[in-house]
Amino acid sequence: MKLILKRYLIRIPDGIDIFYCEKKQLLVVKKKLYKKIIKLKIKLIVLKDKKIIIITNSLFNKTSNKWKNLNKSFQGSTVMSIKQALIDVNIATCQKLKLVGVGYKVFELQLKQNGFVTNFLHFKLGYSHSVYCKIPKELIVKTYQSTQLFIFGNSFKKVSQFVSVIRSLKLPEPYKGKGILYSNEIIKLKEGKKV
Repeated sequence: MKLILKRYLIRIPDGIDIFYCEKKQLLVVKKKLYKKIIKLKIKLIVLKDKKIIIITNSLFNKTSNKWKNLNKSFQGSTVMSIKQALIDVNIATCQKLKLVGVGYKVFELQLKQNGFVTNFLHFKLGYSHSVYCKIPKELIVKTYQSTQLFIFGNSFKKVSQFVSVIRSLKLPEPYKGKGILYSNEIIKLKEGKKV
């Protein structure tokens, strides 16, 4: 057997189940209610007794020399996607946003239609109209104060995408600092025109 570098070995934490299907080129990472499915380009070796995943450098399909040169990059990206899946299944992600500005507020709304419940966020951001944003089903959004917003979820990618959508509704402006900010974000204010 060839020498395997340490960076291509991943330890499986306790309480997490791994299912690997070589025919369908899938890896399923599961813990109680949460699961993550990863589509693979490179073959794996799963040692369940030692709780180790080994990422090999052989592709599933026989391909041209162009793809053989990219084996290392596929290997590295596979390692990172498996590690991210293990973190997502194991730990919940939280982002906190704050609304800065006079009259800037956010409220949670529920719309019931034909037996289905849809959750919305209702924003007042200084525009002449209200802004509504639909909350994805896999995320939990809480507003403990009308100027603070907490977003919880198991996928770091989905949480950060939803946070960026909310921030794009009113980006912080550099003169007065008004807008939707991360909780730890500090804006250096510009100086206005002098008369």
